[in-house]
Amino acid sequence: MNGWMPTLPALPRGEPKYRAIAYAYAQAINGGQMLPGEKLPAHRLLARKLNVTTGTVSRAYTELERCGMVVARVGDGTYVAEPDADGGRLPQRTRQAPEPGGDAAGFASAAATGGTPTPPAPGRPVDLGQNVPMPTDEAQLLTQTLRELAADERLAGELLLYQPEGGRRSHREAGARWLARMGCTVAAERVLVTQGAQHGLACVLRAVLRPGDTIFAEALSYPGIVALARQLRLNLVGIEIDEEGIVPAALERACGLLAPRALFCVPTLHNPTTATLSEARRAAIADIAVRHNLVVIEDLVPAALLDAPPTPLAARLPEHGIVISSLSKAVAPGLRVGYVQAPQDWVGKILAVIRSDCWMTSPLSAEIAARWIVNGEVDRLVAQQRACVDVRQAIAAEVLSGWTYRTDPASPHLWLPLAEPWRAAEFAAALRQAGVLAKTADSFVIGRGSAPHAVRLSLGGARSHETLRDALEVLARTLRNGPEGLYSA
Repeated sequence: MNGWMPTLPALPRGEPKYRAIAYAYAQAINGGQMLPGEKLPAHRLLARKLNVTTGTVSRAYTELERCGMVVARVGDGTYVAEPDADGGRLPQRTRQAPEPGGDAAGFASAAATGGTPTPPAPGRPVDLGQNVPMPTDEAQLLTQTLRELAADERLAGELLLYQPEGGRRSHREAGARWLARMGCTVAAERVLVTQGAQHGLACVLRAVLRPGDTIFAEALSYPGIVALARQLRLNLVGIEIDEEGIVPAALERACGLLAPRALFCVPTLHNPTTATLSEARRAAIADIAVRHNLVVIEDLVPAALLDAPPTPLAARLPEHGIVISSLSKAVAPGLRVGYVQAPQDWVGKILAVIRSDCWMTSPLSAEIAARWIVNGEVDRLVAQQRACVDVRQAIAAEVLSGWTYRTDPASPHLWLPLAEPWRAAEFAAALRQAGVLAKTADSFVIGRGSAPHAVRLSLGGARSHETLRDALEVLARTLRNGPEGLYSA
């Protein structure tokens, strides 16, 4: 739920409130204040907010669902429906969405009947919230690689058969070469192929932990760990971080108090703050892990963009360190290929989880990734990605020159603390209204701690350099204007 709430206007005598609620949400959805997949408030919550009955809210949501603007999921809630294939709202939603002061004839008839006219349909918002790589030559390269595979009928036939759960030998060797780029030098037998980093993390957690176990993560961390911990019924605890990353003294104290089983961390180009741990802190954390028998699960996905990344924590922890990586941020998220490197004692347990989960990673995707790694194409794609990051970092430095933010020259995102009087939710709402999306700090908070007033801005979300510049100029203008009067009646 993104926090947007409707307000009810003064209604003519006898006008049903449910229709006004439905109309307010229809405007918010068509205007971009609420996006596909976002959850509407629970019936009781909205009823209390608007001083209406839950039945009134139910009728409003039913009306929105009838118009195709929302989808109700039994036992889960009501969500904004996905747009049609070309990215726009479905035409019948605009024609049929209810308006106050009339029947269900819709926005298009509102002006003629004295209701509120349809607002002009805005363009798709610029999404600086999702951390995605910038487009390079991967699509053309994929076309070429598929042609090569199609010409090799023997290999094509083999790729359609069952494979070992950890991947074909050649795919595991390619994974070892990919991980070697980030300082992990181990035999292919200790590398497992997964369906992306999130799948790899899920398999590792299921192999290493049991329901009720305690796992640590940075106080601000990758949101995927929160979802997995909830599903696996793990006790997820946030550890204090500062400008450099995890604070070793805080980790030591927490280990003494809570007896954790594992630590999940992103020590290089941390998501979301972009921090990178110093060698001294890496040594201190490794020492703590050994003394407390703590399994360290290290996310190396962002590190792939660095020319010379620091030595991974896992290199200091041959019996306690597990590494997860993928091509998603440096090459292409849709390829869905990840790699897990684990101590030999854990390899068999993780293999068993992969086998029970999906039997094997798609051999076709793994073959494409392996070819790109082995023939050097992945190096070219990463170099192109870095060049795009350089250009966009320069654009951000120019447009946001008057504001303080944190980043790394190789990072595809920025961490922007908000000065008073801005609050993160207000700032995100103001940006959304102006056609720009950002991810607030509360998306990354571990546990029930308070979130700082900050946003993460992903430079790859804009499809072109010019679009990014326009979006950042909107953001800078919003910062300058301040929140005064933003929600005044």
